[in-house]
Amino acid sequence: MEKDEDLKSRVMEFWDEKSCGEVYAEGESEREYYESQSLARYSLEPYIRDFARFGEGAGKDVLEIGVGMGADHLEWAKSRPRSLTGIDLTPRAVVHTQRQLELSGYHPNVQVGDAEALPFPDGCFDIVYSWGVLHHSPDTAAAFGEVFRVLRSGGAARIMVYHKYALTGYMLWLRYGLLRGRPLRPLRDIYATHLESPGTKAYTVAEVRAMCSRYSRVDIRIQLSFGDLLQGAVGQRHGGRLLDVARKIWPRRLLARMFRHHGLCMLIEARKG
Repeated sequence: MEKDEDLKSRVMEFWDEKSCGEVYAEGESEREYYESQSLARYSLEPYIRDFARFGEGAGKDVLEIGVGMGADHLEWAKSRPRSLTGIDLTPRAVVHTQRQLELSGYHPNVQVGDAEALPFPDGCFDIVYSWGVLHHSPDTAAAFGEVFRVLRSGGAARIMVYHKYALTGYMLWLRYGLLRGRPLRPLRDIYATHLESPGTKAYTVAEVRAMCSRYSRVDIRIQLSFGDLLQGAVGQRHGGRLLDVARKIWPRRLLARMFRHHGLCMLIEARKG
């Protein structure tokens, strides 16, 4: 079995080669480059704004874990928080986020950091936000524990991790399980091998509630992602004729009605104390 530190190095190398969402960034100027990525992000995932509620950062101490290219970090900065801190496992994401905020006149506090060992004292943030990051950490439960530790009493954690029973998982199982003669291949193995960085995980609601057991209140909802609906640039790692055909005939409206509880995104809001 691969050691956690070895896996973490592979995860870092994967995302340091190209930050999440970088495929959507284009333009002649730096500003256009970052704006195009942000525009694509919120067009494909409009539910991010409803979930994050960036405006509630006003006057608060906010931490974002996994800043990516900085689109969400910029939105937190616009809310005028008392303090805003960002960490990411990869130097590439830190550079992107620093530059994006500097172009908008901010002075970001962003650093390379490990979600499993946050370099902050206990109870120093009012909001901890992380979108699609903690499921890439080798020890996701430890990362959840760190979020709880650095939150103040009364603070809120807003975290998205991947949901196990999702259309995306079913599609990957069809291709890498059933069609390869391995119908009993577990979803856990399929996600870890074929969805984004090495070791990527997806969770049941019960598993997430167990990781959030110390919170006084935990609200969870499942959201269909653009990956479930085969929109945007999903499937870059899985090209081929089958995927091309699926994109054209995918019954998105029907699936959105019938499989609304089978989305890849699990949106978690947890209150401490």
